[in-house]
Amino acid sequence: MKKWFLKNSISFVQGYQDFSKDELEKLQYGIEGLYLTITKLFIIFIVAFLFGIFKEVLAVVVFFNIIRFTGFGFHAEKSYQCLILSLLYFVVLPMLFININLSNFWIFLICLICIFSYLLFAPADTVKRPLPNKKKRIIRKFSTVLIGIIYTSFILVFSHSFFAPLLLSALVIQAIVIQPAIYLLFGQPYNNYKNYVKA
Repeated sequence: MKKWFLKNSISFVQGYQDFSKDELEKLQYGIEGLYLTITKLFIIFIVAFLFGIFKEVLAVVVFFNIIRFTGFGFHAEKSYQCLILSLLYFVVLPMLFININLSNFWIFLICLICIFSYLLFAPADTVKRPLPNKKKRIIRKFSTVLIGIIYTSFILVFSHSFFAPLLLSALVIQAIVIQPAIYLLFGQPYNNYKNYVKA
């Protein structure tokens, strides 16, 4: 199915414009990423619907992608790994936080650990998306920490709201995907920007 989608999508686009070999590779990479994202989200939302937490999972996906945009983080190279991790992140973790009654002390401690992780490890780049520009890395780190603080403030002030456990889930997921340990676990290099000329 994926090969068919890629082949037909590229053929369709090539019908309107000629591409160099490099441009074609970038185009294929982008279309493949779009395909994997759509199919992965479709499965996640089906599972979420079956468990009766569709709205909650949708909210976690949105909250996570906001902080992921600045903090970056680990990407699984194999689609089945990505799907399994995504189900754990976006379905299992929110279900735990929704159903476990944590005191404000433990919630604050979890948030504090997450923010501290952002200070240490964000932004965490990848081989395909390195961040060699030092200034941009600093801006992204500051932005990730700031978003973390905003999320934490909302969680603590509105601790009994619908969104509190979902924001907490997003904070924890982001803290996980930037850990050097997860890169090591899946055999991927960490701090990829160090392989490039410092800017």
